[in-house]
Amino acid sequence: MRLRLPRWAAVTAALAVLAGAGSWTAVASDDPPPVHRADRALSVDGVRLDTSYFTGDGEGRRPAVLLGHGFGGSKDDVRAQAEQLARDGYAVLTWSARGFGASTGEIGLNDPDREVRDVRKLIDWLAARPEVLLDAPGDPRVGVTGASYGGAISLLAAGHDTRVDAIAPQITYWNLADALFPEGVFKKLWAGIFFSAGERPGAGNADGCGRFTPEVCALYQRVAVSGKPDAAARALLEARSPSAVGSRIKVPALLVQGQSDSLFTLAQSDAMARTLTANGAPVAVDWIAGGHDGGDRETERVERRIGDWFDRWLKRDTSVDTGPAFRVSRTGGVDSTDGRATLRAATADRYPGLADGPTTVPLAGPPQTFANPAGAAPPAVSAVPGLGGGLSGLSSLGVGLSLDFPGQYARFDAKPQTTAVRITGTPTVRVKVTSTAGDGSAVLFAKVYDVGPDGRQQVLPAQLVAPFRVDDARAGRDLTLTLPAIDHEVEAGHRLRLVVAATDLGYASPTVPAGYTVAVEGPLTVPTAPGLATQAAGLPWWVWGLPLLGLAAAAVLLLTARRRIAAPAPDPALVAVPLQISGLSKKYKGGDRYSVRDLSFRVEQGQVLGLLGPNGAGKTTTLRMLMGLITPDEGEIRVFGQAIRPGAPVLSRVGAFVEGAGFLPHLSGRENLDLYWKATGRPAEDAHVDEALRIANLGGALERAVRTYSQGMRQRLALAQAMLGLPDLLILDEPTNGLDPPQIREMREVMIRYAAGGRTVIVSSHLLAEVEQSCTHLVVMDRGQLVQAGPVAEITGSGDTLLVTLAGEIDDALVEKTAALPGVGSAARVDGGLLVRLDGADATALIGELVRLDVPLTGVGPHRRLEDAFLTLIGGGPA
Repeated sequence: MRLRLPRWAAVTAALAVLAGAGSWTAVASDDPPPVHRADRALSVDGVRLDTSYFTGDGEGRRPAVLLGHGFGGSKDDVRAQAEQLARDGYAVLTWSARGFGASTGEIGLNDPDREVRDVRKLIDWLAARPEVLLDAPGDPRVGVTGASYGGAISLLAAGHDTRVDAIAPQITYWNLADALFPEGVFKKLWAGIFFSAGERPGAGNADGCGRFTPEVCALYQRVAVSGKPDAAARALLEARSPSAVGSRIKVPALLVQGQSDSLFTLAQSDAMARTLTANGAPVAVDWIAGGHDGGDRETERVERRIGDWFDRWLKRDTSVDTGPAFRVSRTGGVDSTDGRATLRAATADRYPGLADGPTTVPLAGPPQTFANPAGAAPPAVSAVPGLGGGLSGLSSLGVGLSLDFPGQYARFDAKPQTTAVRITGTPTVRVKVTSTAGDGSAVLFAKVYDVGPDGRQQVLPAQLVAPFRVDDARAGRDLTLTLPAIDHEVEAGHRLRLVVAATDLGYASPTVPAGYTVAVEGPLTVPTAPGLATQAAGLPWWVWGLPLLGLAAAAVLLLTARRRIAAPAPDPALVAVPLQISGLSKKYKGGDRYSVRDLSFRVEQGQVLGLLGPNGAGKTTTLRMLMGLITPDEGEIRVFGQAIRPGAPVLSRVGAFVEGAGFLPHLSGRENLDLYWKATGRPAEDAHVDEALRIANLGGALERAVRTYSQGMRQRLALAQAMLGLPDLLILDEPTNGLDPPQIREMREVMIRYAAGGRTVIVSSHLLAEVEQSCTHLVVMDRGQLVQAGPVAEITGSGDTLLVTLAGEIDDALVEKTAALPGVGSAARVDGGLLVRLDGADATALIGELVRLDVPLTGVGPHRRLEDAFLTLIGGGPA
């Protein structure tokens, strides 16, 4: 039996509408039906909550959805999802939580007496709306969803208010004390980022508490100073965690958690799933590729699944497929034609947990002694909290960016695997720890590496470590270590390596020097979840920015101490030529087919060159070779006369932009640019920040937090990052993706302004009309080979391209016969007729042959659109 809240009308009346009736506006959309939005300020216990209410057209009552935002954000962050849910037949209410956006009040970290109470009042407000479906008076049929901070409030709402009917929390926590103080160790960097996101810019807070409530502020300052959480801190965070009301959450729950997440790990969603399933609630678990550490959040897929989940449990549509009980996204490798990692889904009809299908892997090595250095510095490096771009995702591609310092860790190796093994869950191992610290305590960090066949190259899956605190270990203590939950394949020939380190960058360690001895007392036990079935089809995952991947590649080179191959001598004749490519070829990995074959072209100063070709033409492979990220099989690339090799000094004259550049959302645009430039190690005066910003035209937005940026502003910030140092050669791969027409026009003007100073721009794009307006020259590729190169006017105005207008439609066989005529290079059907490229024939001969074939032509003349010229050049393939 569900509980009903009495006197709901009186409670609703207490929500004073400060903004009158609100301002209703139609939201512009290409997708019917239109969406209407009402912005209102609601007063709850003297706190003003900034809300937006979205509804679509249509008669009758509909279920409602409350949509929360992440920590440090506002209701504007979830507007697009709210609009889509409204189009799908829901009444959607978004709000800025206390202390965020335009809402007033102090941040209580989802305090039941503050933020959770606010949500209950919002449900009261929904109950009074005439368009919202009611299960009983005062009881709207309502679902709650959101990510991170908003994900936790969805769980807490279901635990505190029985009117909630379904939830879909994403990348969030079950027990905040366990998340920030795992095994009694303070997660200092994430806590610091968390706390700084609550500061109010320019407020001049002498106590540094920003918008937090006094008790939360005191907690952070106390733990940050001591470096060790106390019982009061744990109690406060646990009381504000979903775990505190876990036994009450009995509604259908879709739990979405991130694999690239050192803040809220997979263990948090595991605790949710186990508790809610025990309560009898329908539960589905979805492990996405990304998370708080970056990577692909799979937004479109996840939001689609949330919509299906609500359709099933709010609309009560039993025909809806809500997906498998368990799904995990797995990396399927890199497409060599476009540099993208691909995803495959592994699914099961039940959630396996974190210990399903255990197998043992023996570890070798004697007891080892190592030191905790004075000041706990330098610390080992695993995850770098808050760093966008998805560095943790690189581990699934065989790239390792972790670092352990000699003398500060113990290591134990297994034998190479004779067959591949997929780890899905939490590995465990028994160890004995002895400490020389005065109180016998120790703070240690355990991790399992995937080590390559050479024995040196090692990868830390998802960049995750497991901290643990050991008390009274002077005489030695036996304990079982639970390693981070991961989904990672160890290939045949690779080995597993257990490392126990004294420090880690993300955590607080004792500052007093001490010696530790660690011995393994059993094998490493790894779960394999044998019931999972992996799909064959791949899906797009995340794309890292070329500058960021360039830094990652440089880090790998430094850590593995590989020697560079000497580059050929510079060519004095090409010292003023931005780019010359000669006989460039690259085969697909492990095959004989070419992704790029015998490619040659030249780019001069001041040109804006468009690199065109259908999918699979080899454009991105060419750009990756140009950036020195992959090595050609044949031929060479010279930039200003210098041959390109990984780490070539001339690459400092090249800037690159790739969709998906990662920024720290809580920092301003300028702070992100400064941080990036510092990471390059080059002098600050060489950055030319002001010139790059003037060209990018970001204006006053530069001083705002990146989380407030629109997609167009993020693209321009990424472009400004690529222009730092004013590189002489700027490479842009799909710079207009995700932009609306006005933003595309702005991006075009940025490119033209940049080249106007005598610099050179290369842009790869699918938007042919945009290329025609912004580029001076073109290189057209198809199937890895050069089709045509030259000025735009020359290619679009080529006299050998004719448009044959027709009196009616013709079938494919007639098009093929036309293409096979002597002297005809190709023929493709286009709007208005047939586009024919001549290869020896003239227009008169063509007309005669078309008449002979009974083609119903009405006219023949030259055609000058780039789109049609492009289709002719590649034989009608898609752009």
